[in-house]
Amino acid sequence: MVAPVSAKMLTKVLLVLLWMSIIFPSRIEGPHAELERGPSAHHDDVYGPKPQGPQKKLSSEEVKPTAAATHQGFGKLVAATKILDSMLHKYDHKLRPGIGERPTVVTVRLSVNTLGPISMIDMEYSVDITFCQTWYDHRLRYNGSFESFVLSGNLVSKLWIPDTVFRNSKRIHDYALTMPSQMVRIHKDGKVLYTVRMTIDAECSLHMLKFPMDSHSCPLSFSSFSYTKSEMIYKWEDFTIEINERHSWKLFQFDFTGLSNKTETMSTISGDLMVITLFFNMSRRLGFNMFQNYVPSSVTTMVSWITFWMKKDSASARTSLGITSVLTMTSLGSYSRKNFPRVSYITALDFYITVCFIFCFCALLEFAVLNFLIYQHTKPRTSPRLRYPRARGRVLSPLRARGRAQQQQGNVVCDIEDSEEEDSDEEDGPSCPAQQSLRPGRTHCPGGCFKFCKYLCTARHCEGGMWQQGRLFLHVYRLDNYSQVVFPVTFFFFNVVYWLVYLNL
Repeated sequence: MVAPVSAKMLTKVLLVLLWMSIIFPSRIEGPHAELERGPSAHHDDVYGPKPQGPQKKLSSEEVKPTAAATHQGFGKLVAATKILDSMLHKYDHKLRPGIGERPTVVTVRLSVNTLGPISMIDMEYSVDITFCQTWYDHRLRYNGSFESFVLSGNLVSKLWIPDTVFRNSKRIHDYALTMPSQMVRIHKDGKVLYTVRMTIDAECSLHMLKFPMDSHSCPLSFSSFSYTKSEMIYKWEDFTIEINERHSWKLFQFDFTGLSNKTETMSTISGDLMVITLFFNMSRRLGFNMFQNYVPSSVTTMVSWITFWMKKDSASARTSLGITSVLTMTSLGSYSRKNFPRVSYITALDFYITVCFIFCFCALLEFAVLNFLIYQHTKPRTSPRLRYPRARGRVLSPLRARGRAQQQQGNVVCDIEDSEEEDSDEEDGPSCPAQQSLRPGRTHCPGGCFKFCKYLCTARHCEGGMWQQGRLFLHVYRLDNYSQVVFPVTFFFFNVVYWLVYLNL
């Protein structure tokens, strides 16, 4: 009984072990098989980036194309090195192309990056350019699959480069960070393109006669330093100049109006050089100087006319206002010359400020003249004597003379004279306007006294000659009224003529 039971138990144990040997290897191999299949089978329902398994090891067949490409690129690099070495092996960068045979033709192209600022005191301007020069060098021809080679940095010095200089430059700033901003491109047919970026501070002679309505043409001249026109010729590439106006140009007071160029021959000790000059045409904006100089000068001139509406006895107020106006114009004239070159001629702005200064000074002088005339005719005189104009015709009796005098009382103009001049006046006759008021056809001064009406005669004694006929009668006490009209009208016509002349020159 024991043997059969043990046999059955042994059979069951073997079956369990066999089952376990079948189940456990599949559990162990399951994850590896899943990794080999990829995570898509188990993570299809996962949102977001799926976990990636280890990269699949490339077979030797898959590695062979990459190695071939690397070998091919290395072969091109070796071929390019051989071409450059063959070009530069016997190349002499000290000799120009075509020496002894023909002149070297250099084609120029220019790109303007920024223009300005313009310094009026130093008479110079700044320009940032990219300067391109193209020429042919038969020594740099090559055969190969490369269309061109680019050399930069220190390799540029191994080639012949035109010795171009900017003749009116004061300072030239090169861009050397992080590498020099220069490049040479060599084409397979021997064409060489040399490009360099630089900032040039060039001189510009500013003619300030019409300032601030002036226009200028600032030149930029370049030529070869040592080669004559029989050895090197410059020419524009159809005069194409790229202007990058998107950049911040620093012209400030100027407007850029255009470009022009000219080519000329300059004679030097070494020979005749070909010089190409590029002109940057600019015109000044009037807004800044209008609000800084013209408006203050005009307003100060008009303020000085307020004294014409003040009372004649307000001497302190009129004098203070007149002196203040004159000093203000002096300050404005000095301020306008603060940032200005010391030229020897008068500019349009100087002329305007000078005329405004004269108007202010004349307004102050008008009160001085008025005050002097009033004082002279109202001050107490020594031994005054009343004179009547001499009667013409026959001599009348005292009784008739007294009656005639009473009838003409309303028409007689009297003249108060000093006793010191009594003898001379009696000899010379009645002075103006007594002689004028009694003569027919002359200007009549309605009854009153000398101090209320007067001719402004240039002679000391007006004897009523023919030269006084048709003369303008000026009232001394109405000098302010005359000035209220004369000064504004004169200043208005001056401005009309001034702006018509200078804006149309």
